[in-house]
Amino acid sequence: MSIRRPDASAEDLVGIGFGPSNLALAIAIAEHNQQSEAAGVVRSAFVESQQSFSWHPGMLLEGATMQVSFLKDLATMRNPGSRFTFLHYLQERGRLADFINQKSFFPTRLEFHDYFRWCARQFDDSVAYGTAAVTVRAAAGDGPVDALEVLARPSDGTEGETVLRAYNVAVGTGLLPHVPDGITEGPHVWHNRELLFRAPELAERPHRRFVVVGAGQSAAETADYLHRTFPDAEVCAVFTRYGYSPADDSPFANRIFDPKAVDEFYVAPDDVKQSMLAYHGNTNYAVVDGELIEQLYRTSYQEKVAGVERLRILNATALAGVEELPDGARVVVRSLTNGEQYVLDCDAVVLATGYRPSDPAELLGDLMDDCLTDGRGRLRISRDYRVLTTDRIRAGIYLQGGGTEHSHGLTASLLSTLAVRSGEICDSLLLGRAKREMRAQQDAEAGSVEGVAAAFG
Repeated sequence: MSIRRPDASAEDLVGIGFGPSNLALAIAIAEHNQQSEAAGVVRSAFVESQQSFSWHPGMLLEGATMQVSFLKDLATMRNPGSRFTFLHYLQERGRLADFINQKSFFPTRLEFHDYFRWCARQFDDSVAYGTAAVTVRAAAGDGPVDALEVLARPSDGTEGETVLRAYNVAVGTGLLPHVPDGITEGPHVWHNRELLFRAPELAERPHRRFVVVGAGQSAAETADYLHRTFPDAEVCAVFTRYGYSPADDSPFANRIFDPKAVDEFYVAPDDVKQSMLAYHGNTNYAVVDGELIEQLYRTSYQEKVAGVERLRILNATALAGVEELPDGARVVVRSLTNGEQYVLDCDAVVLATGYRPSDPAELLGDLMDDCLTDGRGRLRISRDYRVLTTDRIRAGIYLQGGGTEHSHGLTASLLSTLAVRSGEICDSLLLGRAKREMRAQQDAEAGSVEGVAAAFG
């Protein structure tokens, strides 16, 4: 553990995971603390299973740009004057004028990753890297639960155990890679999150072929990367759609990512929420940047003209099976239009099949018995991202990420509202502390009255 504390008292917050969500929260807390007297400071600590800050390192492809404006960084939408904005980062790096001259709102993914790490380094004293949270439990004691304990262990499997006590926890463990049912990852079958780590290791490529499964941005970027990196290999893009679909990034549709849209979505009837998610899924899910689609189409067409087709688009085609081979993988695909099946032997199968929210129940354990759910078994979340619980739990459990999409909308797992969301959670922490102090004062006054009554009994 690298967290340094002057005493062993409870933290106001322990954050589980230190990706962009909890990093933004750490920034909001730090900026609150800068303006507060000592008594008003929010004490926070974080645990992160990775050995250092990292954000999708396997997909930091050269030239790949963000799909979101740099103004939706970790601070600007909440506090444009923050020292943690992307513009402040550029100024410190000596690239502000150069970036402006690009005339673009969209930095490369590599540069934005460096911005994240620049921010994260300023919280090294508050983060225990290489430490995985195992469970969250109620602190010992009878009666209402005012504090929680986070049990954590080294993520490399070595011995050791740490217990962090806090009045609130913020679960920001991110999304988990999705692997289709019936498929097992192996030496030649892997999720695209490992692209930049696994592809360069393929020194022996007897089949001179790759299969990329998926129709979204990551799938298209993966197909493009493999096609450029291995000029002697065929790349087969397999997806059930007829073609890559462009992302809807039009101005009116993009309002679905505004902070105000979260307010409106939260109070909407459930059937309206479902409709909004369905209507505007094409702003984020299984869609591709229009320029990349055109680039891939040009490549495909030019190869047809040349008579050497290395980029093969197997559209309206489903993955029927994958078998690991000693020197690669065997893929069975099935045409959705005529039912024909055929086999593709390849050097590697890359599953660009997206991500799924992690299940907070795995961390919350017995506390789930006190967490309220809706008619569909989903956690009920308050507007400030706090899990609604029975009256027994007075400590706060906050969720950041895809687990709140049903209540807060499409921005739940995206960067768009991180800055504003972190401010809302920070404000909620302060409100919770005020309530806790009020209860303590009331308990003390009640005890004093009981003491007087006993003295005159």
